[in-house]
Amino acid sequence: MAEQFSLRLPKGTKDRLQELADATGRTKAFLAQDAIERYLELESWQIQAIQEGVKAVDDGKIVSYKEIKQEWGLN
Repeated sequence: MAEQFSLRLPKGTKDRLQELADATGRTKAFLAQDAIERYLELESWQIQAIQEGVKAVDDGKIVSYKEIKQEWGLN
């Protein structure tokens, strides 16, 4: 179920959103919702990757810079 949510935007941002809505035949609400969902997906992925990396370091699962250079043939 969708819930209503409001926010304040700078006039320039609101104008750009309206221009995009006009150009695409979508509503401002649709575009804003789509943008927020994409942002949340990206941020969630990044946070999860960082947390996994920190856990790997905490568990001692690390590779030295020297080992990486050697494996990639960058000696």
